[in-house]
Amino acid sequence: MHSVGLLVYPGFQSLALAVATAFEYANLMNGEATYDFVVVSEHGGAVPSSQGFAVHTVPWGRKVFDALIVSGDNECRMPSANLIAHVRKSVNRSRRIASICTGAFVLAEAGLLDGKKATTHWFHARAFAQRYPRVQLEEDRIFVMDGQVWTSAGMSAGLDLALAVIEKDLGREVALMIARKLVIYQRRGGGQSQFSTLLELDARSDRVQNALTYARENLATDLSVEVLADAARLSPRQFSRVFREETGQSPAKAVERLRVEAARLMMETSRHPIEVIARETGFGDRERMRQAFLRAFGQPPQAIQRISAAAELV
Repeated sequence: MHSVGLLVYPGFQSLALAVATAFEYANLMNGEATYDFVVVSEHGGAVPSSQGFAVHTVPWGRKVFDALIVSGDNECRMPSANLIAHVRKSVNRSRRIASICTGAFVLAEAGLLDGKKATTHWFHARAFAQRYPRVQLEEDRIFVMDGQVWTSAGMSAGLDLALAVIEKDLGREVALMIARKLVIYQRRGGGQSQFSTLLELDARSDRVQNALTYARENLATDLSVEVLADAARLSPRQFSRVFREETGQSPAKAVERLRVEAARLMMETSRHPIEVIARETGFGDRERMRQAFLRAFGQPPQAIQRISAAAELV
């Protein structure tokens, strides 16, 4: 059995508790108690969350965990010095140590991220980089695995991290089944950006949103202005004007961003050759995809593929 501890302290962000459900469903789908999940704190008892309600915890004491996950809070406040010291010692007693959101500040304060790659919520990235210059911060990642230390971005990314833990332990199929059970629209790999293209485009009208949804679901097909305009039930001229007014960019540029996002996710979650990924995401050939990646990320697809392959070996 794998033991998982979620470490909380006063003012912790309550969304961190969501990771418990991923491990709960792993037990249900396996038909046995594969994970022993417990919420722990320095002294045990009721610990207040950022929203004011409290959760019951057990004292950390001498407990040893296969995976220790440190929650964050909204203000990047540090827990007690004693708890920081306890986290520091845990590196010798836990197979994995992870953080959710600003929990990365706790790991960094304990010295566990020195010289390592890590991430945290984008909003706090600059402050983190200034405070902990010895950490190799990758501020646009959903989660980062560097040896036994894992860090994740904003609170919802804790679920992505939990699913990655389960995938390492039980395999990809189990992790995918749990993601479906949780009605997670898309499994996010660690290298995926913290920013969603659909969210950033921020279309206000249903018609433009419908066109974007159509594009996201049909990336391998023709996505000309005429096709998207038909999905939006507008004339091509009207659609181009409304689309630019609402999103600030042309339909062609938006489609390229959606294709790049999908291609990068495929690299992180499959072993398909670049030619296949280019075809499946609508680029047609690897050179067009390479140029799009250079515009979006400043590096070619092969570089991102190598990073993803290296992460799988951790």
